[in-house]
Amino acid sequence: MAVARLDAAFQWYALRVRSRAEKTVGESLQSRGFETLCPTFLDRRVYSDRVKTTESALFPGYLFCRLDPNNRLPVLSSPGVESIVGFGSQPHPVDLQEIEALTAVVQSGVLARPYPFLKIGQKVRVESGPLSQLEGILVATKSEYRLVLSVTLLQRSIIAELVSAHVRPI
Repeated sequence: MAVARLDAAFQWYALRVRSRAEKTVGESLQSRGFETLCPTFLDRRVYSDRVKTTESALFPGYLFCRLDPNNRLPVLSSPGVESIVGFGSQPHPVDLQEIEALTAVVQSGVLARPYPFLKIGQKVRVESGPLSQLEGILVATKSEYRLVLSVTLLQRSIIAELVSAHVRPI
């Protein structure tokens, strides 16, 4: 089994993985020495006889991994990995600012869940609170405010709860 050499110069890439295997694939890659990010949320499902809470991936079918694009065979040969997201046959890195924003949301503990990808809308910057200095799209629903963070390469987004007093337009 090949073990990766961690290098801070490596960029983050999105991996397309087997459905509902994001966590398992991430653990497998970590055991091979790769740095991975699989943001999750608590998903509450209502059935006819019970309510079940499970941990689900914020980006179903995707996992983020820091790797050397010139030595991607150890990643592609890992069980459950289908491909590296890119254009044509060339992998394309995920913007570091987007990875840092996702990491900040996960570490802050604010409620986050998947959200449809938005291309238009007002961009805002969070001025204070646990998500300070993040930029995203502000969405208002009823009396609550939420921040949409997008991963452009995947054309997927998540939404996090937000206090409106903490944001300012860009």
